[in-house]
Amino acid sequence: MSQNLIEKIAQKYAVDLEQGHRVRSGDFLSISPAHVMTHDNTGAVMNKFKAIGATKVANPRQPVYALDHNVQDTSEANLKKYAGIEAFAKAMGVDFYPAGRGIGHQIMCEEGYAWPGSMVVASDSHSNMYGGLGVLGTPIVRTDAAAIWATGRTWWQVPPVAKVELKNQLRPGVTGKDVIITLAGLFNHDEVLNHAIEFVGDGLASLTIDQRLTIANMTTEWGALAGVFPIDIVTFDWLEARALTVEKRGLSGVESDADAKGGDSPRMNFGRISQLKQTAPYADPDAYYAKELVLDLATVEPNVSGPDNVKTMTSAKTMEKAGVKIHKAYLVSCVNSRVEDLAEAARTIKGQKVAPHVEFYIAAASSEVQAESETRGDWQALVDAGARPLPPGCGPCIGLGVGLLEENEVGISATNRNFKGRMGAKSAKAYLASPAVVAASAVAGKVVSPYAYDDARPQGDIKINKKAAAEAIEVGILEGFPRELTGNILFCHQDNLNTDGIFPGKYTYIDDFTPQQQAGVVMENYDAAFVDLVEKGDFLVGGFNFGTGSSREQAATALKYRGISLVLAGSFSETYKRNAINNGFLVLEAPELVKDLLDTHGREKLTVATGIKATIDFKSATLSYNSKTYALSPVGAAAQELVLTDGLENWVKARL
Repeated sequence: MSQNLIEKIAQKYAVDLEQGHRVRSGDFLSISPAHVMTHDNTGAVMNKFKAIGATKVANPRQPVYALDHNVQDTSEANLKKYAGIEAFAKAMGVDFYPAGRGIGHQIMCEEGYAWPGSMVVASDSHSNMYGGLGVLGTPIVRTDAAAIWATGRTWWQVPPVAKVELKNQLRPGVTGKDVIITLAGLFNHDEVLNHAIEFVGDGLASLTIDQRLTIANMTTEWGALAGVFPIDIVTFDWLEARALTVEKRGLSGVESDADAKGGDSPRMNFGRISQLKQTAPYADPDAYYAKELVLDLATVEPNVSGPDNVKTMTSAKTMEKAGVKIHKAYLVSCVNSRVEDLAEAARTIKGQKVAPHVEFYIAAASSEVQAESETRGDWQALVDAGARPLPPGCGPCIGLGVGLLEENEVGISATNRNFKGRMGAKSAKAYLASPAVVAASAVAGKVVSPYAYDDARPQGDIKINKKAAAEAIEVGILEGFPRELTGNILFCHQDNLNTDGIFPGKYTYIDDFTPQQQAGVVMENYDAAFVDLVEKGDFLVGGFNFGTGSSREQAATALKYRGISLVLAGSFSETYKRNAINNGFLVLEAPELVKDLLDTHGREKLTVATGIKATIDFKSATLSYNSKTYALSPVGAAAQELVLTDGLENWVKARL
């Protein structure tokens, strides 16, 4: 069976697979990723780690701790928190990077943890960024991070994979940031939601690694779980240049790297690069992709996204004509504060001055980026223009530290998110753009385009492929896990049913809210009649993107406590899926079942007790009723174990 690149990397990092099993989209896997990164949230993961009874890290070479979010906070409380994380890292023998070294994602790339062809996770949504180097980078939640620390493992379901072809070349001045803003703005109806993306096409040859990292980073905002570029000559050239830099640098700045010997990096070195050239994975020519998208890079121009969401796109030239005045500008964050980004901004405004009413903030992605930018003269050019330096870190991007947007202010930023209230006051407006557009706008005092391209509609296309014919499969069933399960179907048609609808926010922080109380208020904001329609053992069938919204795990446990056996839906929010399965509660995608129920029952009633008794055969991964059979994702051993142990924390405890 042919495999795409995502499936091949997942195959390599899966553990306890049945002999001969070929990984494919939909599989639930037990995975042991090469590395797991945590940042300021390391403290919260430490608490989970200790709560499950763990006393040592299973593989100290697997985790990486990097302090980057709240680095401007020098209060006693934050310094104590940071000192506690550093002490824990030392006690456990884990690599640690202190505040000021840089943003964790950038460090993972600079120091060779995010190695092409590997699987690397992080307790942060922008771990997609590693895909710029051909890494399967994908986010996990804090419970997963604690599980990996304690056992080296967690679980992952291989998502559907979309192929995105980038053809032709960008025009001068158009950047990777413009590409991802265009993709998110052109294909803005959840076309790649909860997919993994593989980038292909002749346009890749002209995209630098800095541009690829930017594009991969913001596949998160596009809705994807990963965005992976192929491993090619551009990758190898970057690695070799970086290895030379690390070789000259020696151990300076990486004293906490427990693997370093004699000044050499154990990861970023020429021997490892040579081996990669021989063993790098590539997609099979006939690999299956759920969707295929195409973007003509030659039709991309400087674009601006926002305000308040990433998928609203307007050309910078149109914004300039509208005369949108700004108060603050930002060149910070993991998406656009690398050497090329700072150089681009410096070229744009060298010799000019930031408008008197504008505050322009800059922060390099890492201390090494800042040092190189200073050597090149770009950093000083920005400072001379009036930019205000901040330490390497996240800062304003996440709404921390100085320079936040105040009431009714307008900002333009080279960051990756512009959600209402994220960068300051809820009444403020934030737009996203490339470093050149941000710098030029800071000087002009309003949103402008530094390039004289005419407004033009970007050219793109999408094709949805027929799902490959399902092969007859036979899933191994663990002792104690049912081969079959029967239940009545309870149908809630709503697409994008959010966690507030499933479990009202007003109950979220009542710490002593019992399982019985959770069960009593489930779906209260969606349909008050729901609790009276449920019978123990029912299968709940939802719409598409079930469980979107906040990360509260009660939206999963409340349904479980009410007696629902499992949830089937057209698709799920990935965070909801992780919370459910981490609590031993199965959620399975069944889009054809949802469509058929919708055809039969419509949308008139919020909740329908259909009277349909369905049977799930876990061995053949099917659901059937009335002579109809629907294929389901196979519930492999990794997911079965979590159900049998009633969740990930118990699974970890059983292995300590």
